[in-house]
Amino acid sequence: MPRQARTWSRLLVAGVVATCLLAGCGPSEPSQRLVWSDEFDGSAGSAPDTHAWKAATGGDGWGNNELQCYTDSRGNSALDGHGHLVITALRDPGHTCDGGRRNDYTSARLTSQNLQSFMYGTLSVRAKMPTGAGIWPAFWALGRDHDTVGWPASGEIDVTEVVGSDGAVSHATLHGAKPDGSPYAITSQFHAAADLSADFHTYSVTWTPSGFTFAVDGSIFSTVTKATVQKSGTWAFDQPFYLLLNVAVGGNFPGPPSSSTTWPQQMVVDWVRVYQDG
Repeated sequence: MPRQARTWSRLLVAGVVATCLLAGCGPSEPSQRLVWSDEFDGSAGSAPDTHAWKAATGGDGWGNNELQCYTDSRGNSALDGHGHLVITALRDPGHTCDGGRRNDYTSARLTSQNLQSFMYGTLSVRAKMPTGAGIWPAFWALGRDHDTVGWPASGEIDVTEVVGSDGAVSHATLHGAKPDGSPYAITSQFHAAADLSADFHTYSVTWTPSGFTFAVDGSIFSTVTKATVQKSGTWAFDQPFYLLLNVAVGGNFPGPPSSSTTWPQQMVVDWVRVYQDG
């Protein structure tokens, strides 16, 4: 993507203003400042910036009976030399995961845990999503206290998840704990005109102490207030959250790959940016 176009895209995302979001309008003049970004500039085949991301590894199902081994291999996560991060899911029968389990697929799950975390602002990614039965790409965030209190008490912000068998729909979800400790999910959907693998789109959430507003390509499709969340359970969103990018394969959700699923499957990320007021 030309640098001029990348700069224009940055201005569009920066222009998401809180008052406009609540009114349902699109971006205008920039009102938030860019506080952190990864533009994924680097040589082809190189690792993502280790000051920004680390690879989670293993193949124990990740709480969802998923079928992939997450690895730190450049075959599963690497820069392409053209300003993109590529997360690649591969069919690799009998692969031995970190931890010893054998799975038939490999992929990558990158996290900014203990490296970068943010409280409030606009979290945004520009990406081309893989689609196909059993494929589940996502850009999301977990509360920084996740390792202490566990999920769902830590909270979870899903900026975009794409269930590959329904590739024209982006799901945005908030998770937290109900009073009995079980999870709640508050979900909304953006329905695109075409499969989300066909082109890059910008997925974003603007997060404030009073709620969340989700958008795709600057078009708002959902606003969730704190009061709405508290009707379901605990508001877990007044703390820093760290970011995650991953492509899962199979599991209880979204279901297994089928004979129609093609390999490899690639999530191509142009950039990740965080904007805040001030």
